[in-house]
Amino acid sequence: MNWKKTLPMPKKPVIANNTPLVALWVLGQLDLLRELYTEVLIPQAVEDEFLEIERVSRRTTLVNAPWIQTVPLANPNRFLAYAGLHRGEAEVLALAEEREARLVIIDELKARRYAGRLGLPSRGRSVSCCWQRKGDLFLLLRRC
Repeated sequence: MNWKKTLPMPKKPVIANNTPLVALWVLGQLDLLRELYTEVLIPQAVEDEFLEIERVSRRTTLVNAPWIQTVPLANPNRFLAYAGLHRGEAEVLALAEEREARLVIIDELKARRYAGRLGLPSRGRSVSCCWQRKGDLFLLLRRC
């Protein structure tokens, strides 16, 4: 067999929570997710949270952002394992486990600690910075 002709392994996914999506949406910078990660997955609970406010404009945003994909959990009750987290954060971690994510983008400290215990790399502090400081947004996302 000629190993040079084998297909490369697909990259492991990046999974995002609602607050990072909202922060980037407010700033008109959701494209940064595509530039940094090519594609980002979100569980259904995160999409539901994202659409709770300004539903029509946010739905349009998701439709026009095909690099943000809503995917169901393979085990719909897996999120229950993350006691003390909101449903969206719990589903992010469950999806990250199921898909062996390379990164979770999540803002809540407790959820990032869960991610650390699972061995999942996480980013999140930059989201808080985004709300206060609109300049250098790209650098903030890369450094955290």
